[in-house]
Amino acid sequence: MAAADPSDGHAPGESVAAACREAGLVRLVATSDGDALAATGVLARALSATGIPFQASVHPFPAETRGDGTDADATVTVGAPGGDVALDGHPASPAAYAAARDIAPDAADPTLALAGVLAAGAAPGDDPTTLADDATAAGCDRRPGVGVPTADLADGLAHTTLVHTPDSGDIEAYRAALAERDLPTERTGDTSEDDTAAGEAREDAGRRLASLLAFDAVRSGEAPPRAADAAERALRPHAGARCPFATVEGYADVLDATARRAPGTGVALALGHDAREAALDAWREHASAAHHALRAADTSRYDGCVAVVTRTGPVETVARLVRDFRSPEPAVLVIGDGEAAAAGDGVDVGEPLRATAAAGGPSGGRASSDGSGGGTSHARGETAYARLDTSDPTGLLDAFREELA
Repeated sequence: MAAADPSDGHAPGESVAAACREAGLVRLVATSDGDALAATGVLARALSATGIPFQASVHPFPAETRGDGTDADATVTVGAPGGDVALDGHPASPAAYAAARDIAPDAADPTLALAGVLAAGAAPGDDPTTLADDATAAGCDRRPGVGVPTADLADGLAHTTLVHTPDSGDIEAYRAALAERDLPTERTGDTSEDDTAAGEAREDAGRRLASLLAFDAVRSGEAPPRAADAAERALRPHAGARCPFATVEGYADVLDATARRAPGTGVALALGHDAREAALDAWREHASAAHHALRAADTSRYDGCVAVVTRTGPVETVARLVRDFRSPEPAVLVIGDGEAAAAGDGVDVGEPLRATAAAGGPSGGRASSDGSGGGTSHARGETAYARLDTSDPTGLLDAFREELA
């Protein structure tokens, strides 16, 4: 089918909904992040409800999947351009939710879409759709506590990637911290409205738990001033509304981890299949790798940029955590094994990483962020990812710093 014309006056959700209704088979390809995965799940559930066949997958560069023999009538890329139609905004989940409401209003899942928004680091209500209101109407509200996916709070605090603390990755350290402060080790369910004392005790414990995590995030002498604001993502979380995890923030964290580490499990989770335990296992593995890599990585500081070299860690998650909780500079570049990621605070890192990938990527200088060239880099909000074909960290860092200047 013909590619949608972005100048046709339709919102992205409307264009995607129209393309899907006309297709005999829809192919959904998401970038490897929690927002794009959630958006894909939201749209896929609507297609399923109306009987429209679809295929769903995750790929770091969705445009590269074109022409691989699929029989789809419409390819929707989520998180990046390159499809017949695309949901490439950041976050993508609000537009996907709008499309789902257009296709099958009763099947549009506001909780999953809200998890996508949170995975993107955005704030609910910043978009013009009805998503935030619909999530509230479905029973999703904010409560004192921390945004982890598990009822076991030590497990959640140790493995969350919404923050990085000196004890991240260490369950026993958090068990001891909870016991020392006489805090519960398990997240309790809601109490009835007439059980006032129990409700007040639960809310007080939630506030003290949030204070513990907020303090841990900034108590290291390496934490920059932005760490306090970054930690807010994990505090006073959303819960309820048939969320498959303890909080919606935790749901977002699991979606992001599975999109990067176990995309097949992530797709199953986003489609609503019974993949919760497998997804939590992937989340723990992803978090442990990220926190360990952050501590063990070779780190260098330059004017305006912190560079990190790691051969084991998930580069995108490490870049975000270093930027938020360790970097005194506004930009971070993480170089891994054949890949790199950048994260910025008020600094454009997408174009510098695209140019760096063009110099050191497998496309021989044809790297592009729009899917038209080698497809070796893309930017999502204040983060960017690139596939590389060089093992020379110094050359990559020099190129990135030159472009950043």
